[in-house]
Amino acid sequence: MSSITEIERITLANTKKGIISISNVTEPYGAGSGDVTSIGISLTGKEPEWKVHIPTENIDAVIAALQKAK
Repeated sequence: MSSITEIERITLANTKKGIISISNVTEPYGAGSGDVTSIGISLTGKEPEWKVHIPTENIDAVIAALQKAK
């Protein structure tokens, strides 16, 4: 059974109510599926309009790429 644990909410720059939400999701695609970190973007401060699921094993590589983008 899937379980979601919210890690953090970050104010989305250049918006009035926008947020970036970061959560850990266990078994997101059913029993036995690998855990992911979910990054959601909401322009309204409510439910995310966009989400990306990053497998736990890929987080370090994604962070490195984001550092390059910065």
